[in-house]
Amino acid sequence: MGKGKVWPAEWKLYKDRVTGLPVRQLTDYKAHSHHLYFTENGWYDGEKRVLFVSDRDNTTNLFSIHLDSGQIIQLTDYADNDQLDACLSPDGSLAFVRVRGEVVRLDLATLEERTMYECPPGFQIGNISCTADGRSVITCIQEDLSHRLDLDLGNGYVGHRELMEAGPVSRIIEIPADIGSARTVYEERCFITHINASPTEPWLLTFCHEGPWHLVDHRIWGLDLRTGCAWKVRERLEPGEKVGHEFFFPDGQRIGYHGFRLDGTNFYGSIRYDNTGMEETDFPFDTWHAHQDGGSQAVVDGKGHIKTLSLWRKKEDGAYDGPRVLCELRCSFHSQKVHAHPRFSPQGDRILFTSDRTGYANVYLMDIPEEIDTLPLQGE
Repeated sequence: MGKGKVWPAEWKLYKDRVTGLPVRQLTDYKAHSHHLYFTENGWYDGEKRVLFVSDRDNTTNLFSIHLDSGQIIQLTDYADNDQLDACLSPDGSLAFVRVRGEVVRLDLATLEERTMYECPPGFQIGNISCTADGRSVITCIQEDLSHRLDLDLGNGYVGHRELMEAGPVSRIIEIPADIGSARTVYEERCFITHINASPTEPWLLTFCHEGPWHLVDHRIWGLDLRTGCAWKVRERLEPGEKVGHEFFFPDGQRIGYHGFRLDGTNFYGSIRYDNTGMEETDFPFDTWHAHQDGGSQAVVDGKGHIKTLSLWRKKEDGAYDGPRVLCELRCSFHSQKVHAHPRFSPQGDRILFTSDRTGYANVYLMDIPEEIDTLPLQGE
């Protein structure tokens, strides 16, 4: 164990039993390993390396894997740790790590660490995201109400509704990447999470009002870091509609999401941050997450009795073909560490995902075939 430790390749290649496509299991350790949350790009070094989080040696640390050799490098050395969140600087030279109420800057070449921010007493810290110019890391903090609420949000969303209804004081914090004084950009008495910085517009981010999607006042919000002004993005179109798991397209202008209607239909879609240009596509099965490459492809992870990764590809006439099954998923979704969170590579030719199909969460990678017409349609 230790920072800089090199772990030999663990990967193995297998043929998916549903589609016959090759899938590479990147990690194989008797503890949970997962890639970064799907809103954050973990690919760096010219797409040769990917960040991931692993619970090796009974503690949670940040690692990277070289995709040509399979070699794994341990990047941090935190003892007795259970949770970790990370994001990359735009140039891929730095990782920003949220660990035990702190935000730490990690130089990926030297592995030197510097503490950037410490969460104040009486608050819990949320996820982190780096602005497009690399100058700031954005996070959110929420009033810690664990002394009066039974909370286990990472394992089955225990206390999710209760925390929403309690209306904790929440703040969105901007932290200088060069280690300066942090500032509160926005404050509200509401359960705020899911900070997403635009990959192209340094002033733009989204956040959410957290809670059961059909019960929150509104899920997706935009925020201008220059003014602190917030606004609703993609309002409900009908009562009881659920919309969320928002993320930015590579253009930094469009926001992707997925949702559910009371009639049982599901949909994925996108809209510009200014609420123009909304596009949505329906599908007839349940999913946990959806991701789009910003161009012609969308992927969703099925849940319930359908546990597959399914792909849509836009045709020349603008309609989507599919959904086509890429592979069996067999993911339990029991806790955040074992959510599939599929994400396209920056070039849109590969999909990274997590599954606990073997009993432990591991990281998987598959190439997307150029032609998908021969892949089975979902439900066939």
